Amino acid sequence: MNPLNCLFFFPFLFRKKMSSGRRNQLKSLLLQIGQVMQEQEAWEAEQQKKKHMEEHCPGLSLPGCMQELQELCRKLHKQIDLVDEERYDMEFKVAKSNKEIEDLKLKVQDLNGKFRKPVLKKVRMSADAMLAALLGSKHKVSMDLRGNLKQVKKEVKEEEKSTGDWRKIIEDKSGMDGRKKMFETEA
Repeated sequence: MNPLNCLFFFPFLFRKKMSSGRRNQLKSLLLQIGQVMQEQEAWEAEQQKKKHMEEHCPGLSLPGCMQELQELCRKLHKQIDLVDEERYDMEFKVAKSNKEIEDLKLKVQDLNGKFRKPVLKKVRMSADAMLAALLGSKHKVSMDLRGNLKQVKKEVKEEEKSTGDWRKIIEDKSGMDGRKKMFETEA
């Protein structure tokens, strides 16, 4: 147990009725108790480590002849290979689990509908520079739009020049007289 966590279990330490000297004395006592507890936990962990090593790694007895030493080396290499295979399998499983966890986090985030909006910096670029950045080496077009336009000359019809008022044209073409004039002008 962490000694600083002990402070949260004793709220009476922070009341204003207690003098600061008494409060400091109690804090120092709690810290000393916590320190003793940490030392005890470290000693227990060391004992567990020793016990585990004794169980899984028995003492090494070296044989006297060369053949027995070679046999021992082969046996140790087989054990090393097995441990490496297990380690590889475990690393693969951990990587797969981490990927699944990340995917599930993304799904949860999508379901919540809360997205982190990245902070975007304003960048001053011309249109040509922006197209060059987006398209890369394919960018050959300049953004001078007026220069790329086709020049068109406006042709004015003869009828529009001769008759300026459109109301007259409509009146002339309405009725039988207008139709007669249309046929006469076309022929």
